[in-house]
Amino acid sequence: MAAHIEHSSPADDTRATGTHGGFARGMALALVAGLAFTLGACATRPDPGDAAAVAAYEEANDPVEPLNRYFFAVNDQLIDGLVLKPAAQGYDTVLPGFAKDSVRHFLDNLRTPVILVNDVLQGEWDRAGTTITRFGINTTVGVGGLLDPATGMGYERHGEDFGQTLAVWGTGEGPYLFLPLLGPAPPRDLAGFAVDQAFDPLTYIYWNRDSWVPTTRFVVNGLDLRARNLDTLDEIERTSVDYYAALRSLYRQSRNNEIANGEIDPNKLPDISDIDYEFDTEGEGAIETESAPAAGQNTGI
Repeated sequence: MAAHIEHSSPADDTRATGTHGGFARGMALALVAGLAFTLGACATRPDPGDAAAVAAYEEANDPVEPLNRYFFAVNDQLIDGLVLKPAAQGYDTVLPGFAKDSVRHFLDNLRTPVILVNDVLQGEWDRAGTTITRFGINTTVGVGGLLDPATGMGYERHGEDFGQTLAVWGTGEGPYLFLPLLGPAPPRDLAGFAVDQAFDPLTYIYWNRDSWVPTTRFVVNGLDLRARNLDTLDEIERTSVDYYAALRSLYRQSRNNEIANGEIDPNKLPDISDIDYEFDTEGEGAIETESAPAAGQNTGI
């Protein structure tokens, strides 16, 4: 995903009048006010004598939670609620399915160099080969990346980024952070996001040039991802007691799954060796058991 944030000049600010200028100034004031209120209001560490509360605090690893919740509210109620979600609903309604799929395929194809570099840095040579093959097939047979025939040929897409590479190299996630527009951005993933821009050839093609391409790519990518998650996020918000905490947990689960390439590490499964299994083998409701078959006995399976 390209990150190209164009900053307006003072002259542009002076010309920014009317609804858009007022909205921008209101957003800036709200951010500054929220920052002033919350910088000194980091999450309070629980009483050391409360083991459960301390464990929950450490598991959340969210020492600036008040600030994160403020930015989350700004993102959820203003940026997403007033702009992104309505736009995504319109995008989802107007564009037919094949057109949306073509947009996603094209954006995924553009990201190939970033994925390839991170495949190599992680020593994932088979996946690097898949990435190169997918790019070759989809760029040619797939009409410049608008189609994805490579998946049908057995070369399924996977994602990689430098945040995942840092994790593979042993770097911890760091404390949880949430930023407006970017969303969840703990230090490891935020650093990875910045480094990935250096792996993207488009960064150099449009370096120091006044072009609409990087901004359009950033906006369309966000719009398409939001449209694809409209129902999922609505369901999570409707069913969760704490929407912020639920998304924080889901973000970490998703990242851990991506870092592990979808493979489950048995060493990271919870220890259940101390669970005492007691079964009622007598009386009403008893669990029926069978003796284990002797060695060599045919079980019929």
